[in-house]
Amino acid sequence: MSSASLDLNGYTDLPDDKIAVVVTYLEMTAPPETPLAREREDVSLERWVAPDVTEYKKLFREIGEDWLWFGRLVLDDDSLEAVLTAPGLEVFTPVMNGRAMGLLEIDYSDPENPELAYFGLVPSAVGTGLGRWLMQQAAAMVWARAQTKRFWVHTCTGDSPQAIGFYRSCGFKPYKRALEVTDDPRSSGLLGKDKGPHVPFLADRT
Repeated sequence: MSSASLDLNGYTDLPDDKIAVVVTYLEMTAPPETPLAREREDVSLERWVAPDVTEYKKLFREIGEDWLWFGRLVLDDDSLEAVLTAPGLEVFTPVMNGRAMGLLEIDYSDPENPELAYFGLVPSAVGTGLGRWLMQQAAAMVWARAQTKRFWVHTCTGDSPQAIGFYRSCGFKPYKRALEVTDDPRSSGLLGKDKGPHVPFLADRT
C-alpha cells in the first residue's frame, strides 16, 4: 500500500483508486432579508419520518450519483436506518404530483448551529426554480427556532459546479476550505464507472 505526503504548495500524486476534492464551507448567520422564492401551489414539503432505507437509497442515487454522492451508500441498512432516525435529524422531500422531487436533510444535533446535511433535486427538477423554493422552506424552518445562531453547509468540487453560486445567492457566505481524499466509490462498484465524468475514473485504465 502506497502513501503520499500532501504538498500544500504543489502537486501530490494520488493512487488511481482515490479521489480528492476541495470542500468549501458556507454559513448563514441571519435569516434572508427577502423571500428566496415565491409561493408555489404545485409542490408540497413532506416530512419523511423513519424513511424506508431502500426507497431512501433509490432517491439518494437518483439525485446524487452523477455528483458522486456516496456518503449514505457506504452504510449497511441498519447503520443507515440509525442515521436517518437519529435525534436531531429531520428529512424532507418536495413532492409534486405524488412524486418525491428532491431531498432536504437538516441536522439539529447542535441546536445553535444546524447543518444543511443534504440538499438536492432529481435531474428533471433542476433549473425549474424548485431549488430556491426548497431552500426557502429550509431557511424558514431553521430560523424559526430561537436557538439558531448559524445555518451552515459544505459542498465540494465533486458536486455540481452550480452549488456554491446557488448557496451564495441564497445568503450563505464561504468561510473555510478543506481538502478531502477518499476512496473512489466507482472502484468498489458502489457507483457506476460512468458516474461523475467531471472527476474522471482512473482505476481501470490500461
